[in-house]
Amino acid sequence: MGFYDDRVLPHLINLTCGMSALTPLRRRTCEGLSGDVVELGFGSGLNVDVYPDTVTRVYAIEPSDGGWAIAADRVASSRVPIERAGLDGQRLPFDDDTFDAALTTFTMCTIPDLPAALSEVARVVKGGGTVHFLEHGNAPDAAVRRWQHRLEPIQRRVAGGCHLTRDIPGALADAGLTVTAVDRFYQPGTPKSFAAMNLGVARVP
Repeated sequence: MGFYDDRVLPHLINLTCGMSALTPLRRRTCEGLSGDVVELGFGSGLNVDVYPDTVTRVYAIEPSDGGWAIAADRVASSRVPIERAGLDGQRLPFDDDTFDAALTTFTMCTIPDLPAALSEVARVVKGGGTVHFLEHGNAPDAAVRRWQHRLEPIQRRVAGGCHLTRDIPGALADAGLTVTAVDRFYQPGTPKSFAAMNLGVARVP
């Protein structure tokens, strides 16, 4: 990684994704998590404070040393044991059927090969386990989608490869996961091109 990606971008992501308005959404996303959880895109640990009591351990997948460094205090004070267990969501270093659940928040937009990462999630989460997600993506309105396509090349350059136009429920379904619940909405106070949210749960067959 270059200086911007390693030293500057993690702080920008911590600031923008750490807005207090997102905390209730993170809490909703984590509802129902239990057992051992693999979290893709752990970042600076912004979900740590909303893990439910039923979570026993979190295995964090985070490629950015800068993001992990920012997370240090949150990890140290967490009541749930957290281990940085991998760097690449596209190649998870775990056996099949290792985890009870997976968690991903504002992560699917930046993974270069999203189908590969979701295939890995389906492999390492036990049958019947759940994938909890909070992701921005393709807007439901055509006019907004047109702006997303215009802005995406800039967004990818300045935001670590972040895509604005990914169909999150569709990507989960294409990976063989069953989306059992999804709430699609625009986050208030954010330009719609960046605010088309998908919050839900998918189940591993």
